[in-house]
Amino acid sequence: MGFGGGGMILWWLLIIASIAALAWWLTSLSRGNNSSESAKDILDQRYARGEIDREEYEQHKRDLEG
Repeated sequence: MGFGGGGMILWWLLIIASIAALAWWLTSLSRGNNSSESAKDILDQRYARGEIDREEYEQHKRDLEG
């Protein structure tokens, strides 16, 4: 009896964990595809944070304006 009840609990935990993992995957997928930031916004932010210098910023900006 104990194994049957324990097996049932494990089964439900597996189902709940699977649903949670699927929900997490779907929400992370939708966040990645629906970015509201444009490439120019990201470029501006990188320049403001000092990740790229002015020359690199201007080059990327020209590339984006293409």
